[in-house]
Amino acid sequence: MAGVLDGVDQRTKLAGHNRFELLLFKLVSKQRFGINVFKVQEVIQCPPLTQIPNSHSVICGVAHLRGKTIPVLDLSMAIGMRPLVRDAGCYVIVTEYNRSIQGFLVGSVDRIINIGWEQVKAPPTGTGKESYLTAVTEIDGELIEVIDVEKVMKEVIGGREEASAEIIDMEVTSKNDHILVVDDSSVARNQVKRVCQQIGIECTLLKDGQEAWDHLNALVADGIDIQDKYSMIISDVEMPRMDGYTLATKIKADPNMKKIYLILHTSLSGVFNTSMVQKVGANEFLAKFDPDSLMNSIQHQLKLYHAAHS
Repeated sequence: MAGVLDGVDQRTKLAGHNRFELLLFKLVSKQRFGINVFKVQEVIQCPPLTQIPNSHSVICGVAHLRGKTIPVLDLSMAIGMRPLVRDAGCYVIVTEYNRSIQGFLVGSVDRIINIGWEQVKAPPTGTGKESYLTAVTEIDGELIEVIDVEKVMKEVIGGREEASAEIIDMEVTSKNDHILVVDDSSVARNQVKRVCQQIGIECTLLKDGQEAWDHLNALVADGIDIQDKYSMIISDVEMPRMDGYTLATKIKADPNMKKIYLILHTSLSGVFNTSMVQKVGANEFLAKFDPDSLMNSIQHQLKLYHAAHS
């Protein structure tokens, strides 16, 4: 499984066509879970781990891989299930999320599947606010659960939620500023909302690209100018039903929407993002989650927006 990213060029093409690859794995039961292969650097058998005193109970320890020290999290514990038996039979999925590298301890690794985002649905109603699922999909009659890694990372690793006071410029905003935020993770949506609230900006929060596309078309049908309604759109890339690349392509191809400033804000990392942003016509790529970078991008665009509408 170490060569899980060998086909990165092919996966970049999939990402531009509302498709992606999902690495399937199990934790402590027969239930299978999935993670986007683009976030996976490699899969290895669990190496020796060095314990960290006073660390979060979910952190099994740190692994030393090719000169780097990375934390390893028990993904089963992190989502409220019983701990994994930490022996040689376990695997570690080494991932890059939100500008950091970490490993997720899992019970076993299954296979990689190629699916369309339209096959991925929001979690069933009734899973509740505390659910760790961000999406589900059905493969061979079995429900595959996609974990909200942003929520896991926030709870275990933490990090700043607000931009630094010294970079905030209250003069760039107006009472009419309004930003459309599109993300399937409730944690990620609220992180963006919190930064916007620091400078008094109202946000509309939507859960996936399809919901955003339907919303924008409804506004156009009602005769509402998208640029008058929203100062900009901040969208995730990985989302059920319609991903951010497809949403961006549709927006930039629509004469009623193409002038809106669009930021792709994603925990996906790698060189492919620059080329994909250019391909789909988005205005900017921003890696999650750095509140200062987000605030700087928002304030810079607001200055340009107000200058163009003055």
